[in-house]
This record gives sequence, structure tokens and C-alpha cells, in this order.
Amino acid sequence: MNLRILGLKGKIDSVSDTLNQINSIKKDSEIIQLLNADAVAGRRHIEHGVNQAFLAFERGENLANDLSVEICLRCSAQRQISKAFDLLGLKEGPMNLCAILIDCEDYTSQMSSLFDLDESVLTPDADILKEIYGISDDELEIMDVEDILIDRISKLIVDY
Repeated sequence: MNLRILGLKGKIDSVSDTLNQINSIKKDSEIIQLLNADAVAGRRHIEHGVNQAFLAFERGENLANDLSVEICLRCSAQRQISKAFDLLGLKEGPMNLCAILIDCEDYTSQMSSLFDLDESVLTPDADILKEIYGISDDELEIMDVEDILIDRISKLIVDY
């Protein structure tokens, strides 16, 4: 698997139009998943979620029928698709985005024609993430926010 993670900033006028634009860029075997970067705790968080999504499909333990949706589920550390999309899904208006490109050609130029490249959006904000994921101060004394989310993703496997 060839994984690239891009940080982007932009304005989404229509979620469905944006998804159609993304789908028109990629080939059938490629995956481009856009997530709310404000709910992303860093590259390791995304890499772990993507890896766990692939492993879930290999083991037949996937929670979703679509790999892109499974990636969203795993990265959000949720079992319910609606909750995962509430946390990591696209919303109309200005957004910080995390683009996950799997087995894709280099679509950086196409992505930058839709959004502004900005890797800084992948720098986690512990206060925002604490609120989004309901992370306690006690948890943050033990681990950083990225490790907490990686741990929660891993617990999805145990709870299966």
C-alpha cells in the first residue's frame, strides 16, 4: 500500500459536489478520503487508522462495506458510521482537511487546485481534540492525544 497524507485548507460550498470532484480525479482502484483535520491528532493517528481498516478487511472484521468508510470509522475510533462522520466528515463552510491518498498517482496539483496545501492543519490541537473525543485530563497526564487516539483505535479490535 502506498499512503500519502496531505494537509489542506479550503471552503466547501457543497459536500456532494466536493466528493464528486474528488471522485472524478481518481481511478477506480485508488482511494482518496477527505477528513476533518481538526479531529486528526497527527500522521501516526491516520496511519494507524488506515492500517487497522485494511487489517479489518483482511480479517473479515470490517464494520463498513466500503474501505473509505472503514478508514473513517477506524480513524475516529468509533463503531457507528454516523458518529464517525460527525467527528471526521466534511461540512459546508471553511475547513481544515486531511486528505488520505492510497495507491494513487501524485494528485497534489489536482488537490491544490481545489484546496490550499497547508501541512500545518495536521498539527494536533490538544484542546480541540480533547473536546471532540471526550478525552479527560487524567488520560492526558498519562499519554499525549495522538497516543490516546491510537490506543482507542486499537481497542476497536479488542471490542470486536
